[in-house]
Amino acid sequence: MIYFDNAATSLPKPPTVGRAVLAAINTFGGAGRGGHPASLAATRCIFQARKAVAELLGAAAGQTAFTANATESLNIAISGLLTREDHVITTALEHNSVLRPLYKLRSQGMGLSIIEMDQKGNLDYDGFRRSLRPNSKAVVCTHASNLTGTLTNLDFIADFCKENGLLLIVDASQTAGVFPIYADKLGIDVLCFTGHKGLLGPQGTGGLCIRKGLAVMPLKVGGSGLHSYSETHPAGMPEALEAGTANAHGIAGLLAGVEYILEAGMDTIRNRELELEKLFRQGISAIPGVCIYGDPDRPHAPIVTLNIGSLDSGEVGDRLATIYDICVRTGAHCAPLAHLALGTQEQGAVRFSFSSFNTEEEIQTGIRAVAEIAAEWEQE
Repeated sequence: MIYFDNAATSLPKPPTVGRAVLAAINTFGGAGRGGHPASLAATRCIFQARKAVAELLGAAAGQTAFTANATESLNIAISGLLTREDHVITTALEHNSVLRPLYKLRSQGMGLSIIEMDQKGNLDYDGFRRSLRPNSKAVVCTHASNLTGTLTNLDFIADFCKENGLLLIVDASQTAGVFPIYADKLGIDVLCFTGHKGLLGPQGTGGLCIRKGLAVMPLKVGGSGLHSYSETHPAGMPEALEAGTANAHGIAGLLAGVEYILEAGMDTIRNRELELEKLFRQGISAIPGVCIYGDPDRPHAPIVTLNIGSLDSGEVGDRLATIYDICVRTGAHCAPLAHLALGTQEQGAVRFSFSSFNTEEEIQTGIRAVAEIAAEWEQE
């Protein structure tokens, strides 16, 4: 199997990740729920994972809370900071994990402006200033599009937010572990991440880094291991956003993934992935009938998204899987506004996303597969 679907979930993981999960399953008790060795082992692992994630993302360990995924993190941030009286700015690049929580608030009366993108996936950055209103409260945006790989200009957006007193909530699902972020230095108020993509951890892990001094209303309350006789949930971070038993087994795997990145070097991993992305893009660029989306001249994640003639993207994905044993993502990618801007709402799109574990031989097989499918389409 050739796996080119790393923007959905990374595969394979470093071998240490699976070993860490197995060891945790066989040894961990409830984290923060006792003073015996099994409980303390889980507690210590989560503490080390906080430190490692915070180091990688340029945030404070004590302000880093773990969740099940970036969707949960974004729902916590959006519902915990914004109200129907506010106005929010977002972009057409967003995933539904951003859009749907915002639409929910919009249905309750919140104002919402959406920055448009062109057919190459580039945002209209002048639109941010045009969208300002007296009650503007926040910008919620992705760091990289999961459809085109386009990176947003976080430096520009962060400066815009500082100048206008706005909160900045960032979806780093496609970039955490791959691109440097420096959340605190940049002035990101809430950085949301998932563990199973670039951080190389298991599914069911994620989190958010909160700027020190910013209070976020929790999405859920309950057991925390602290202040059990209080009627209210602990307000201090990270317990404020971590009600219930932690996924210590998954977090053990996440810690192993982050430690792999810190040891191998994020720059080394990213450069390797972008080399493979460039090799693939160059290899398919001259194939008749192939339409490539996104702007390769702008900073982008290791993603190449395409269509072949008038073929439905799902049909292309089926051929890649059944004939060439190649795994890709097809369809709508949970990014409806981006598809509308690209004109691919009916056809969908075929996304190839690369990992440092991929090889040049796999890239060449992918190029050959696209060329053969395109040649067959021309003959049909």
